[in-house]
Amino acid sequence: MPNWQSPAELQTETNVFVELMHTLLGLYAYEWFISLDFEWDFITGTKKFRWPMIFYFANRYLLLLTLIGVAVALDSVTEINCQALYTFNQLAGNSAVGMASINLSIRTMAVWSQNRYIIGLLVIVMLGHWSLILQGVLLKAQWVPGMGCAITSTNNTILAAVFIYSMCFDLLVLCLNAYKLLGMSCGAAQKVGTSRLAKLIFSDGLIYFIIAFIANLTATVFMLLRLNAIMSVIFNVPAAVFSTIVACRAVRRLTKFTNQGPEVFASHSSHAGFPVTKRAKGIATKRQPTRAGVHVQMETFTQAEECMEEHDAESNEFESKEKGQQAVLPADYSTEVEGDLESKGAAL
Repeated sequence: MPNWQSPAELQTETNVFVELMHTLLGLYAYEWFISLDFEWDFITGTKKFRWPMIFYFANRYLLLLTLIGVAVALDSVTEINCQALYTFNQLAGNSAVGMASINLSIRTMAVWSQNRYIIGLLVIVMLGHWSLILQGVLLKAQWVPGMGCAITSTNNTILAAVFIYSMCFDLLVLCLNAYKLLGMSCGAAQKVGTSRLAKLIFSDGLIYFIIAFIANLTATVFMLLRLNAIMSVIFNVPAAVFSTIVACRAVRRLTKFTNQGPEVFASHSSHAGFPVTKRAKGIATKRQPTRAGVHVQMETFTQAEECMEEHDAESNEFESKEKGQQAVLPADYSTEVEGDLESKGAAL
């Protein structure tokens, strides 16, 4: 077990921290660059700007500014105001984590068709999250000659609360999406989960939640261990980076799902139905007029296979009876005609 407070150990961890921050900056810069076409679509007017995109762009660029600020703090060779720079980095980084949760929450509101109870619940949770994020300065840093900016102390309690809250927030969003899309209490809603968009939201939400959960869990564990000032915050930036990447990817994929942008999803507004003809096998859909607000387009498909099988069986039985009657009627009719001809012949 190393002595976490020894100068040699602190120097080693500082070097690791510096390398990790530069790696994360390169990773996020690559992710930002390959997704610039999404921003360009809004600039050129290809995509219509909607107010939920405010949180998407805030999420992306707050984290980008945070990583640039961290790089400046680590690579500066002249004395700078380390406390002011790290205060900005902390607030912007934590805000990026909060924006990532908001982006996922907005999609959850859309999936629940603007249900006021769901909106109220998520808004309350958001306010609680941001009350922790905006607590104030949670770390202290100072300029050390020959080393640059160095973190001297951290408020591990509030930092841990922020990341624990983020994990619980992500879990709540995942459960609400899974309940709605899989339809735990509604058989009709269960079949909605077989549609393309339902699979898209649930699969992405599950994968993204796992990534964000592991990142936040790792950061929380090291903050609660309180090994030293460096180890307490070394995984905070990775958690913010991975949470932002997965949340922004979810927003982009859902926005690109349709050309006309997001629209309302309401599983209760679609009903199974089919005509009474044999050619009616397939899937019937019914759309309900959309409402203003945050929308996600989803066609709800309900298959009526069992009913169609019964309908086909009844149709086949009816056809067989009809053919039997048609086979009997001509025979009786021909017998009567022959009898009439014989009687007429005898009379002649």
